[in-house]
Amino acid sequence: MGRSCIPKCKTARLMGWLQIILGSLVILVSILSLTRFYYAGFFLHNEEICQHLYTTIKDVNHGFDAKALSDRVEQVLDMLETLQGKLELKEKEMEKNKGIALDKKYLEDEIVRPLHSANVALRQIRLPKIEEGGNFTVKEDPLINYFVTEEIRKYITSKENRIGKINLYGSDKVYNTIGHACVLHKKELERYMDYDIGSYCDDDWNLAQKLMLNGCDPLPRRRCLTRASKVYYKPYPINESLWRIPDERNVRWGNYQCRNFECLSSKNPKRGYSKCTGCFEMEKEKVKWVSNTSLSTDFLISDVLAIKPGEIRIGLDYGIGTGTFAARMREKNVTIVSTALNLGAPFNEMIALRGLVPLYVTLNQRLPFFDNIMDLIHTSGFMDGWIDFLLLDFILYDWDRVLRPGGLLWIDKFFCKKKDLDDYMYMFLQLRYRKHMWVISPKSKDEVYLSALLQKPPRAI
Repeated sequence: MGRSCIPKCKTARLMGWLQIILGSLVILVSILSLTRFYYAGFFLHNEEICQHLYTTIKDVNHGFDAKALSDRVEQVLDMLETLQGKLELKEKEMEKNKGIALDKKYLEDEIVRPLHSANVALRQIRLPKIEEGGNFTVKEDPLINYFVTEEIRKYITSKENRIGKINLYGSDKVYNTIGHACVLHKKELERYMDYDIGSYCDDDWNLAQKLMLNGCDPLPRRRCLTRASKVYYKPYPINESLWRIPDERNVRWGNYQCRNFECLSSKNPKRGYSKCTGCFEMEKEKVKWVSNTSLSTDFLISDVLAIKPGEIRIGLDYGIGTGTFAARMREKNVTIVSTALNLGAPFNEMIALRGLVPLYVTLNQRLPFFDNIMDLIHTSGFMDGWIDFLLLDFILYDWDRVLRPGGLLWIDKFFCKKKDLDDYMYMFLQLRYRKHMWVISPKSKDEVYLSALLQKPPRAI
């Protein structure tokens, strides 16, 4: 009789301890709540304390994500309530079937892990830190309670300088930024930041680019190792790499429809990208901007540089391509940075392997350049009649910001519907740039091309 009682006693003792733990958590939360009520003056009816609390809450709520905090508390309470329900159901089941016992797998999966998750979620709740001495400034970072993945929370938490000194930027902390639209893609961003620190990152560049294109830009930095191609061959010398297809072993072909450069040929209808026809074929690329064509909207580099002889030294190529414009300008001793996105093909890898500089930015990002520094901005193939007028307005003003006085804006074969041409012409001319070249030609029955070379005015203060 004594031996048969041992399993039941162990089960009852285990259930008792679990109920004690849950009860202790409830008592702890209750005591903390009563303490807050006490200091708020609900029991003593102290007007000064009430006024003090009102001022504090008002200041704390300003800039603090109270909804995220409330959601996190609700999440923890739901986890504890679910766990309590499972325990009560199991207890009734054990009372009904006297011989049943708790197995190890059930304890681990249904009780221990949920209790651990609730504990972690409760500990991750971050409350605003209020300075002493009556200064009720919110010291907590925004959105800290919104994300669950700890790596994101570590990234967006401000990093205080060591020894309390002001850094060279004149700040006592460093704030890492993420795009505000990241809150709209919480699951995708948490999947992007879910990795083992120091290990290899997942092959998820397409997930990162999707987040960027949806406004979650800039993305947080990661503490994992980037994957490269399995076999990497040294790039060709610069005098050879500009006009030669790179070794395909130097490209990590994961997540592309094609697996080699031959597949990216314009003759392949299933190559995986639609823009920049023939841009992976050097014979077609070599004639761009250097030979006359039947289209009057095709300007030559030599004609453009002749307008400002010796003044064009650095510039930006804003479009989709493999860096051919930058390659041609390099031959003219002009340094060009090319914006690039991997829209179905390895555009960034191709530009870099040619010995040129790709800038991985989206259309919705402010250019990472200082004011009035570029001699030339060239745009081709990236924008056409699909673009919203307000978006185009912001982009043009950003180009104007980085373009120096007297710098050139080269709009290369922009196309749109005929009925929209007047509106787009107004957009390009609103900043009162000087016209050096301005050509309109038909593209189809309903569409037209527009090419222009415009000069930024000095705008003396």
